[in-house]
Amino acid sequence: MDRLRPRQRPLFTGFTKAEIEKMEKLFVGSRELLQSKEFCQKIARSFSSSSARAGKPIVKWTEVQNWFIARQQESTLKVPSVTDGSKAESGIPQTYPLNDRDQCYQILKGLISKVGEKVQDLSELEFEAKSSKDEAWYDVDTFLSHRYISPCETEVLVRFAGFGAEEDEWVNVKRAVRERSIPFEHSECHKVIVRDLVLALQERRNQSIYYDAHILEIERKTHDIRGCRCQFLIRYDHDGYEERVRLRRLCRILGQPIR
Repeated sequence: MDRLRPRQRPLFTGFTKAEIEKMEKLFVGSRELLQSKEFCQKIARSFSSSSARAGKPIVKWTEVQNWFIARQQESTLKVPSVTDGSKAESGIPQTYPLNDRDQCYQILKGLISKVGEKVQDLSELEFEAKSSKDEAWYDVDTFLSHRYISPCETEVLVRFAGFGAEEDEWVNVKRAVRERSIPFEHSECHKVIVRDLVLALQERRNQSIYYDAHILEIERKTHDIRGCRCQFLIRYDHDGYEERVRLRRLCRILGQPIR
């Protein structure tokens, strides 16, 4: 999968958070009107004239309509049907849509506490998830649904930041979801030691992707005006490849010891 994992917030595209929240409320309240041209035009005019839209593109009514159509399709796929009982009996996991951000974080809070991690105010946290397609870590934009694979195994459907619905994936909460890693500052190089697990940016000709890696050797050097000049020999966990990198390509995985 040739895609660059965003480390900064992406530039504005599509709808704002407030606009999405408003459309979600409308979706729940009056679905029979949602796809009509007049209804979508009214919403688009309201969004475009809002002060929150200053400096941003105007909203087209067709964009509003397409959002509701996609939301309707998503809801149809996720709403439990009369066959859910037979699915449960056959061992096929049932899915449960996460209707809002608060519900998502409440579920994650419970799941994280079960695996022994310190639970904070999750509404203030950002997450990253590991893709099964390339074993790389990507920022999570939204948790869409969750399902129980077994009494001890839960998966969440994630949408990666900067990517569309076609890239959504089911990932295991215990093994493939964690709080978003933080890039090391130049002054923190002394905190990195041999055998540490870090998140490292693997740079190739056509892509730059973040993978888990372990520190094998450290060559300490005097810092200068450019910052840390130390070199770190790392081995990527997913393919065993080794290379020397600067601190700028390393991130601290939250939950790892801080010295």
